[in-house]
Amino acid sequence: MIKPSTFQVEQASQREVVLAGDYYMKVLKQGQTLRILDLHGNQAADTLFYNANDTAERYSAMDTIREQGNVYLSAGSKLLSNAGNVMLEIVADTCGRHDTLGGACATESNTVRYALEKKCMHACRDSWMLAVAENEQFGLSKRDITHNINFFMNVPVTPEGGLSFADGISDAGKYVEMLAMMDVIVLISNCPQLNNPCNAYNPTPIEVLVWN
Repeated sequence: MIKPSTFQVEQASQREVVLAGDYYMKVLKQGQTLRILDLHGNQAADTLFYNANDTAERYSAMDTIREQGNVYLSAGSKLLSNAGNVMLEIVADTCGRHDTLGGACATESNTVRYALEKKCMHACRDSWMLAVAENEQFGLSKRDITHNINFFMNVPVTPEGGLSFADGISDAGKYVEMLAMMDVIVLISNCPQLNNPCNAYNPTPIEVLVWN
């Protein structure tokens, strides 16, 4: 569902551009609103959420899909944790649909999906592992990398029930906004994938904005 935001960019308390292949890892406080902005279009922002006060509680694709009865996310979607609690709610969205099934690219999936020589190409899982290694204060490790949301990514479900990767449906300036219902750690990998059309084979920056 398309629903524009009421927030003004100049009133944001935080703004940060995240280059393709880089990560964003910060705490979003309860009541704050987070916007992920697709600066150039067709980019994919692979995102994980954790309860900042108890990281054993984190975003759950299974609980979210079950409760909303939809495999895609958009305005009005509530992002549930593995404890069944609402972590965030999507309150504005100008893209219209976001993937919560396709998972994140990794060296292993690069090999399986593409070719052996693609194994060492940078991937979202690498960005997350670097993030947790460089931010020891959060107490996370690679064991904590689990279900993610692919904001802006287009992963159609086939008639047979499988998944396929297709051209992105986002465009320059499209965004998604979420209201935090608890203190959450936001961990984003701005996808560097060059081998499928999720970002038009051209990874580009995103911008992350926060309003108090």
